[in-house]
Amino acid sequence: MSNEQLGMGRAGIYYNLFSAKVLFITGLLIMPALLFNSSTEFRVVQFLFFWFLAFLCGKKTNPIITLFIIVFIVMFNLIIPYGRVLYSIGSFKITSGALTAGIHRAVTLSALVMLSRVTIREDLKIPGIFGEILGESLRIFSNLMNRKIHKNGKNIFTEIDNLMIELSGEEVLPLPIVHTTKTKPVGYVILIIAVILSWLPWVVG
Repeated sequence: MSNEQLGMGRAGIYYNLFSAKVLFITGLLIMPALLFNSSTEFRVVQFLFFWFLAFLCGKKTNPIITLFIIVFIVMFNLIIPYGRVLYSIGSFKITSGALTAGIHRAVTLSALVMLSRVTIREDLKIPGIFGEILGESLRIFSNLMNRKIHKNGKNIFTEIDNLMIELSGEEVLPLPIVHTTKTKPVGYVILIIAVILSWLPWVVG
């Protein structure tokens, strides 16, 4: 079986076992487990766990974009140094406090992105203007995560900028009709286990 067929199989199970509404509620239950946990190490574990869940759901993730976001946030935090100086490059100093804070924030944002990939689905119906904004945001985000950044020697900032311009210029198509499913009993069991595992690092910490 090819990787593409395997991914379609995982996605099919994901859509058949869970309803969009129950997934959204599950995401709301898991989110505080990440945000209330002050340990960077445990947030890394949660990030990897959410990434694994996204893989099981057949969601495509772009590791280059994820790595770029993490590096960008860390570098941005290094602009204001504090704590013990770890390394100096001329007048630029890498300090322990700024580095730790940068990693903490970067992992938190990346974990939230992975969690949203699993628990916010395109067939989620939220009425009103907020629902329309969320739907459009999901469309752009999904396209962004599914695109590949070409390794042709271009500056990565230019490549991402061109990608965003391309996405913003795309015609907004209506979402495909998705058969509304109800969460199966085994689906509830899986989601309960996912919630417990998500809160486990916070309880241990």
